[in-house]
Amino acid sequence: MNLDEVRVKINDINDQMLALFKERMELSKDVAAAKKEMNKAIYDAKRERDILDKVTRDAGPDLDLYARRFFEALFSLSRTYQSEQLFQDNEFTVKMKKAIEQSPTLPPQRGSVACAGVFGSNAQVACDKLLPLSQIHYVTGFRAVFDAVESGECQFGVLPIENSSNGSVKEVYDLLEERKCYIVRGTRLWISHDLLVKKGTKLEDIHTIISHPQALGQCSHFLEKLEGVELRSFDNTARAAQLVAASDDPGVAAIAAPQCADLYNLTPLMRNIQNSDNNYTRFICISKDFHVYPGANKISVVTTASHAPGGLGTLLTKFANIGVNLTKLESRPIVGHNFEFLFYLDLEASLADPKVLSVLAELHTSQDKFRLLGNYPEN
Repeated sequence: MNLDEVRVKINDINDQMLALFKERMELSKDVAAAKKEMNKAIYDAKRERDILDKVTRDAGPDLDLYARRFFEALFSLSRTYQSEQLFQDNEFTVKMKKAIEQSPTLPPQRGSVACAGVFGSNAQVACDKLLPLSQIHYVTGFRAVFDAVESGECQFGVLPIENSSNGSVKEVYDLLEERKCYIVRGTRLWISHDLLVKKGTKLEDIHTIISHPQALGQCSHFLEKLEGVELRSFDNTARAAQLVAASDDPGVAAIAAPQCADLYNLTPLMRNIQNSDNNYTRFICISKDFHVYPGANKISVVTTASHAPGGLGTLLTKFANIGVNLTKLESRPIVGHNFEFLFYLDLEASLADPKVLSVLAELHTSQDKFRLLGNYPEN
């Protein structure tokens, strides 16, 4: 046969396969209904393994691997489709739909907001961007931000969660899993760092530089060139600048945002010392109440995966099957469990999508730990 004849035959087979695929997926709906009535899990590991072993044998040595992968993909799609049928109206999905309906029609502009640091910090700039009419309450440390929100002292809290050049703020991720707050908004800020000193101080006079660990990490290339200089971690860049201004020691410097120079009467000895000009930090706004504001385009979750070979791959395939893009995947060890991990996922998705909601509902039911951190707009 020539190429055109082969393609005609392939097209005919494709049509037959599509018809059989549709028929099989309809039967999957019946299976889902039966499993729901019998209170059985979607995933039947033994049955799938028996079928995979059979098709591997029957396909022969030239095609056994391809046949096995084909049926693995088919089973994965079938499970996803069954989840969509089973979890349309369970407790989790009903709760999420109700929360969406009851959410305000506009993002918040005002309210009391907890912010780690002092005036002049990047977090304060993020507060003004996210909640331009808010009253900022400055606290010490990220844990205190969560304390203020959980106690009702503040309606919102603003925290850094990730930097484009220095990675995640792990303490904030751990607190999100530990505490009962939700992400309701997000934004990105371009971050610039200056080396700030008291007037008259020269570079060779500096013996100590203080700043937040994230800022020290973002300026590591500059700092590696300095000899005999102690690097000291501090809870906030603006507070570090404040401390330098109050110090009697001219040899102490701070790495902080440019605006801190004028605020605390310091001199910018070196400007823009961050490793990369493409230096952005993501900030989140948290609330005690779960809300989904208009334009919500990102979902953050924390979940476990099956502690077995392929467990993480199976988890990620659930989102690939419904066409959802993952923008972040990070693991954190589970305290007290040997080599078992929590996974933080960011998805480009919305709870308004029934397929997304069904997958999350399945994870909520099937995983040892699962928590929806928020569905929120980020700009």
